[in-house]
Amino acid sequence: MMSRHRILSSLLGAWLLGPVMIAVAIAGPVDMASINAMDRAAFVQKFGGIFENSPWVAEKAWEKRPFASLDDMHAAMVAAAKYAPAAMQLALLQSHPDLAGKEAEAGTMTASSVAEQASAGLNALSHAEMTRMSDLNAAYKKKFGFPFIIAVRMHTKEGILFEFNRRLQNDTQTEFANDLENVYIITRLRLNKLLDAS
Repeated sequence: MMSRHRILSSLLGAWLLGPVMIAVAIAGPVDMASINAMDRAAFVQKFGGIFENSPWVAEKAWEKRPFASLDDMHAAMVAAAKYAPAAMQLALLQSHPDLAGKEAEAGTMTASSVAEQASAGLNALSHAEMTRMSDLNAAYKKKFGFPFIIAVRMHTKEGILFEFNRRLQNDTQTEFANDLENVYIITRLRLNKLLDAS
C-alpha cells in the first residue's frame, strides 16, 4: 500500500503538472460512444456552455472525435482554447462575469456562474464585503484589462479575497495565464457536473 505521504505527493505532483489533470469523480461511467456519435450541432448544444459564453470551444473540440475518455474530451476543449489566437483567448476571459459584480446583481450570469459563486457564499456578502469585492474587481480590470477568474468551487470566500490581493501584484502576462488555467479547472468541474446530472 502507498503511504499517506506518497499519495499526497502524487496528488501534489498532478496539481503541479497542471489543473487540467484535476478530475472530480462523477457518479458513473460516461457513455463516450453516444458523445462521439453526436453531430456538431448536438455536441455544441450539449457542451457549448462549458466554456463561458464561448461555444466555439466545443465546436472546435468536436473535430477531434472520437474521444477515448472524458479526460480526452476535456483535453481537446482545453487545446482549442489554449491554441486559439490571443484575441479569442482575451474574448473568452472577458466573457466571464465579475465575482459578485453587476451581472450577479442584474441576474444576467449563466446558471453555471450563479451556482459556482453561490458555492463560495459570494451571493450573500455583507455590504462591506460587497464594496471590497467591487473595489478588487475594478482594480484588477483596470490593471489587466480582463476580469479576475478563479475556480470558486475550490476556495472559500476568504481564500478568494486572499488570491485576489496576491494576484493583483503580478504582471499582465502572468495573470492572463493564471486566468486561463483557472478557466480550465472551472470547465472540467462544469463538465463533470453536467454529465453527473444527465
